[in-house]
Amino acid sequence: MQFFYNINNFLEVGCDEAGRGCLAGPVVAAAVIFDKNYKNTLINDSKQLHEKKRFELKKIIEEEALDWAVAFVYQDEIDKINILNASILAMHRALDGLQKKPDFILVDGNKFKAYKDIPYQTIVKGDSKYMSIAAASILAKTHRDLYMQKIHRDFPQYEWAQNKGYPTARHREAIRKHGACIHHRKSFNLIPARQMKLDL
Repeated sequence: MQFFYNINNFLEVGCDEAGRGCLAGPVVAAAVIFDKNYKNTLINDSKQLHEKKRFELKKIIEEEALDWAVAFVYQDEIDKINILNASILAMHRALDGLQKKPDFILVDGNKFKAYKDIPYQTIVKGDSKYMSIAAASILAKTHRDLYMQKIHRDFPQYEWAQNKGYPTARHREAIRKHGACIHHRKSFNLIPARQMKLDL
């Protein structure tokens, strides 16, 4: 893990999102700024960490980062503007939530839109290369998971506490059986056409 720039008083922020491929719930983005001398060898791409370790690191990141913010874009807005635009909007909102103005933005992936007058760089698999992006991936994932566990209580039939809204076979079977609810993304292919035909 490294910093993109290593200049005194230069604030680099990492951005990442979670939940793009889900059938239900929001897409969540985070922005994290560390002091350039900060070190933590445990911070890694959230997908490479067990859930318990992600939540342990969530607490550490929120306590030790110079600044951080998390933002949500919910399913109704996703349906209106599409998931790519919603993911970028969530990252912009996370940047809006920072107390400090960064000098440079690092974004996981290959798609982004300019944010104000701040230069940026998109980096494929950036969450495995830059600590600020990895930390953002952890915050986005854990905050989203907590939200999905919360709404699971009202809609336990979809098993969101386990699948977090991702398109597992059991989640899709629950949609086929119970129909979609207010938290589902209506613009997504909730039940593949092939599965619908087989069930007729």
